Amino acid sequence: MRKILFVCLGNICRSPVAEGICLHLIEKYHLKNIIIDSAGTANYHVGEQPDKRSCHNALKHGINISNLRARQIKLSDLDEFDEIYVMDNNNIKDIQLLSTNNLHQKKIKLLRSIIGEDEAVPDPYYGNEKDFETVFTLCEKTCIKLLGIGN
Repeated sequence: MRKILFVCLGNICRSPVAEGICLHLIEKYHLKNIIIDSAGTANYHVGEQPDKRSCHNALKHGINISNLRARQIKLSDLDEFDEIYVMDNNNIKDIQLLSTNNLHQKKIKLLRSIIGEDEAVPDPYYGNEKDFETVFTLCEKTCIKLLGIGN
């Protein structure tokens, strides 16, 4: 069983988009033995659905993420998940504060490292529709490679 966790700051813009894309691809391609989840490093939005702009943008691509609910990452996630993909370096620093061993550190990677890029997925929260589309495009590109779909 492969367990993958996506993490951003509030778990309402970037990480639920990555989760939604992966869940969609898993269903579309009938992939087995993969568990996907997302969380935020902060507790600002616990229990809330993703940002309306994230929901709207994902739906434009045929992916409904409105049923997802924000939660805060917890120490047990570092043990439970095999792979933890974060959206930016601040997420890494915040998770490292939770971490209790080197095994945890090895699981934490920037999402875009999957496609050979050492850059953050930009936070669209204070941005516009184009910024939400950029997040979707980056997440989709990395999730396709993460799940081994396509080339």
